[in-house]
Amino acid sequence: MTTGKNSNVPFYLILAAVTLLFLYLLKPFFFPIFWAAVIAGIFQSLYRRIDRRLHRPSLSTAVVFVVIALLILLPAAVVGTLVFNESVRLYAALKPGTDQFGTRFDDVIGLITNHPYAELFHVNKELLITKTAEIARGITNYIFVNLKALTQNTLGFLVQFAIMLYTLFFFIRDGGTFLAMAMRVLPLGEGREKLLFERFFVTARSTLKVTLIIGGIQGAVGGIVFFIANVEGALIWGLLMIIMAVVPVVGCSIIWAPAGIIMLLTGHLWEGGLILATGIFVISTIDNVLRPILIGKDVEMHPLLIFLSTLGGIVVFGFSGFVIGPIIASLLLAIWAMHGEFFRNEHGAGQQRAGG
Repeated sequence: MTTGKNSNVPFYLILAAVTLLFLYLLKPFFFPIFWAAVIAGIFQSLYRRIDRRLHRPSLSTAVVFVVIALLILLPAAVVGTLVFNESVRLYAALKPGTDQFGTRFDDVIGLITNHPYAELFHVNKELLITKTAEIARGITNYIFVNLKALTQNTLGFLVQFAIMLYTLFFFIRDGGTFLAMAMRVLPLGEGREKLLFERFFVTARSTLKVTLIIGGIQGAVGGIVFFIANVEGALIWGLLMIIMAVVPVVGCSIIWAPAGIIMLLTGHLWEGGLILATGIFVISTIDNVLRPILIGKDVEMHPLLIFLSTLGGIVVFGFSGFVIGPIIASLLLAIWAMHGEFFRNEHGAGQQRAGG
């Protein structure tokens, strides 16, 4: 005779199969749904305050959409257009094979190899030219391939962006309902579901807050300094500093430090000194001072874990990984903490039963 417990096995197998199939259907839209959830979580408190006054959920969501457009979408579109135009111009100027590239390339190599310090290290000019040319071709080809892919995938990007906006509308308006449904589906008990969702949104909010504020300030300062130092493509380098600010410890020093050193080696002393001094005393100080204040105790993770999870997330998930990686690490720590608490409670209960 089949027991009641065994009779539920086919049901759970079907439930698991249908759930996995549904998740597979959503796989192409993972990043739009993810960013919609993150943005909705950030602006959820604003939506609640507006809706308490208007008492019209759809209208309140529309107001929040206007705020999001003014704070995020419009500036991103303007910066993206400027960066795209600057990238095309910079690529055309530095493309291997052009006279402009050849002249600048020979001038820079000549300044380095003819420097008095270079003679102390017996720098091989021909070898340096060959290796540097290979690196330059690789960088410019990488820029070209990505620009080409960006222009070819414009339609795909617009579709993904439209899906994100459509999903965002319902996540903002019905986020509380969706969250309650998810908590019922995951009956972990004792408020553990709520804790996991809180860790998700707190980590995402803190990571974005650090990136946008710290990275924005560092990128702006770096771009201005590069412009003053007459560095080619200052806008591009400023944007790259903002992007590199997502990586803890190293950050945007990977941009300004080599630039300052190259300036010094090529004889541009005050320009190189300005870049290095600003990087050491201003840009790095911004990160060291503001990061602990902005993160606070929201993300209770060791700096090494933040560093590894951020890099690992970028490698696995692409650019969105700088948020996804720390979220996964934060959820892992929360689940292990729950496991430790559960084990201690079970151990304590077992000792009480044994003592009784």
